[in-house]
This record gives sequence, C-alpha cells and structure tokens, in this order.
Amino acid sequence: MTAISLPLPSTMSTGRRWTVLAVCAAAMFLVGLDTTIVNVALPGIGRGLGAGTRGLQWVIDAYTVVFASLLITSGALADRFGRRRVFQLGLVTFGVASVLCAVAPSLGFLVAARVLQGAAASMLSPVALGIVVNVMTDPRERAKAIGIWASVFGLSMAAGPTAGGALLAVFDWRAVFWINVPVIVLAVLLVAVVVPESRGQRARRLDPPGQLLLIVLVGLTVGTLIEAPHLGWGSATAIGLYVSIVIVAAAFVTVERRRRDPLIDPALFRVPAFTGAVLGAIAVFVALSTTLLLTTFSLQDARGWTPLAAGMAVLPLAIGATVCAPFAGILVARTGTRLPLLLAGVLITAGGSCLLPVERHTSVLVLGTAYLLIGAGIGFANAPITTIAVSSLPPERAAVAGGTTSTARQVGASVGIALAGGLVTGVAPDALVAATRPGWLLVAFCGLVVLATAVTAAGRTSR
Repeated sequence: MTAISLPLPSTMSTGRRWTVLAVCAAAMFLVGLDTTIVNVALPGIGRGLGAGTRGLQWVIDAYTVVFASLLITSGALADRFGRRRVFQLGLVTFGVASVLCAVAPSLGFLVAARVLQGAAASMLSPVALGIVVNVMTDPRERAKAIGIWASVFGLSMAAGPTAGGALLAVFDWRAVFWINVPVIVLAVLLVAVVVPESRGQRARRLDPPGQLLLIVLVGLTVGTLIEAPHLGWGSATAIGLYVSIVIVAAAFVTVERRRRDPLIDPALFRVPAFTGAVLGAIAVFVALSTTLLLTTFSLQDARGWTPLAAGMAVLPLAIGATVCAPFAGILVARTGTRLPLLLAGVLITAGGSCLLPVERHTSVLVLGTAYLLIGAGIGFANAPITTIAVSSLPPERAAVAGGTTSTARQVGASVGIALAGGLVTGVAPDALVAATRPGWLLVAFCGLVVLATAVTAAGRTSR
C-alpha cells in the first residue's frame, strides 16, 4: 500500500506544514493536560464521591494504563485506515468521555469514563506524531518539529496542576473535565480543514493476542503497586500477584516473538540506543507523576493549602518545561541528543535531591526552586529521547519507535502514580511530609537513569 497524502508533504508550503504541527500539538496538549490536571482535583473528587486515596489513584491510572496499552494498536489502525480519520475519531471520543467524567455520579462511573478517555487519547498521541513525521520531510525541520511536539506534551503535563487549581478556585472538580469540550470542538474543525489524510507505506497487521497480554501486564503491574501497600508486600495475595506478572510477561514475550507483525517486537530491545531511550522515557515520567501527586497531597492535606495555591506552587515546574523544551529541540538539531539529556539528568537529580530534606514549614522558595529544576529537566529530556528512539531504528520503523516510547512514557506515569500513592495512602496529615521522602529519592534516581541514557544511548545514536 503506497502512502496517501493530499496535498503531498513535499508540495506543501512551509506555513501549511507548521500549521499542521500546531493543530496536532494543540490536540496533544489536551491529552497531556488530562494526565495531570486531575491531580490537583483529587482531594475534591474524594470529598465529592466519597473516595479514599486508593480509589483516587485509579482515577488517574485508569486513564494512563489504557492510554499506554492501546497506543501502538491505535497507531497501526491509523496507518491502515488513515491517520486523520483515526485522529478525528479520537478527538470526538475524548470529548464524549470528558462529558461522562464531568457528570459522573460515583467513583466507579468516573473510573469507567476515564478508561474510555484513555482509549481515546491513545488515538491521538501516536497518530499526531505520525502526521507530523509524514508532513515534515526535511531532517532538520523534522527534528525541530519533534522537539516542539514533545515539548508541548511535556508542558501540558507540567501545566495541569496550575490549570486545575485555577479552575477549582471558581468551580468544583467537574470543571477539569468540562474544559476539554470546547477545545475538542475547535480541534475537530481545524483537523478537517488543515490536516492532510495519510496512511502508512505498509499497513501493519493487528496483534490481538499481544494487545490483550499488554493490557493485562500493564494493568496487573500498576494494580499490584496500588494494592500491595494495603495487602502487605509480603502477603500471600501480593506474592500471587508478583507471580502472575512474571507469567504474563513471559507469555507476552513468547507470543510477540512468534508474531509476524508483533505489537512490540522484543528484538528491538537488542538495539542499545532504543532500549536506553525507552528506559529514559519511563524514568522521566515516573519523576513527573511522582512529583505532581506527592505535591498535591503534601500541600493540600499536610499544609492545608487550597487547590489554587497548590497548583501555583508547581508553576515553576511548568515554566521550566516551557522554557527548556524548545531549546532541547534546537540543541538536538544542532549538536545531537547527548547534551540536552545530560542537562535533563543533572537537573532532575538536583530537583529531587532538593526536596529530600523538606519539612512541613519549608519555605516556598525552596519548593519552587526544586520544582523549577525538575521541570527544566523534563523539558530538556523529551525531544532527545524521542529522537534517539526514532533515529536508532530504520526509517520504516519510525512509527513503531514513536509508539513504543509514547507507551513507555505512560507506563512511567502509571508506575509513578502507583508508587507515590502507596507512600501516602492511609498516612495522617501530620506525617505526610515525612512519608514523601522516599518519593523524592525516587525522583533523584530517575534523574540518574536519564544521565545513564545520555552516556550510553545518546552516544551510540550520535555515531
């Protein structure tokens, strides 16, 4: 099957290509925003629907688990049936799911609506990247575009708590879902007007067994991390869950090795640069999601801050991501991926380390500095990680590389929420600040993982 694109990317004007990028980036901003904007609303959701911390973790992870699990399949469907068509379907479904979340009468209903929202988001992330790569044919232009695309997604996740806090200052928690609807309507119209239809050069076969096993594997892993603190890490039930994870993982690898078009080809992880990029993507989003969740509970529950104040407190994180992400794209285009990744690793490690000695009455200046460092590190990380993944494989595997790293990001977000939630579940407000310290140590460790990616994977890619 030959590529279809009207007009052809090679004949599109520069302004049209960058307009396509802007539209795709705007849709991606919503996807990332919904990953984190709910964080600041969690205490309000808990009070409104009578939910505890464990239930609130599922409000976030129901979205990210499904999002992560369906990303690659959604990309394959877009290559087969048309990227613009799947992108529009994802936008409409995302809007419907947002309405269902906004009117949810119970926690179970909200979690189910978040599952639908995550499935819709999976139709947006890899498809947006596929559209951008298809339109941007010049390597340098493509590198800058990927940098902008990745930075917008990272910025949206970082800006979520601030935007959510502003909404909650005026409305209740349902506003964080209602805000999506007008943006979705505008995005659907713009996509129809400016985004060209395109398909993959070769439509990949779907992999239902691999898809089912991936959903079970990610869901089981995240579910274990959420429930194990309540069950007891050494309890018989928890041990049974660990064994189940190993069995499902082994079955997934076995099935994928035998598939002609596997969902995730295990052979790809024999490429060190690609493996390093995937691990780096996981680490960055573990750090981000851990920071946001621990901040929400430590500031609102331990210090008694309002949602708006808590959201404004992490504004330096969003500023750091906003300022540094475009520079990361420029650095990747000019010098390669190693320098921005080194900066990312150092900054994330420093930010997590600054939060280790934090007490209940630590000044806002110290908190803001730490959040600024973490945000700057996240801003520097996304573009080079995506570039390493895409560049380490042949061009025809670019979509697979992009889909896998996007999956890794959402897996990281899910794992971070599960681990951070386990630290604060059932903890009294007076003890919350002390309970968060292992989480800040985890953030610093994630920075070291990014540094390792810079030293190994980035070096191999540059050669």
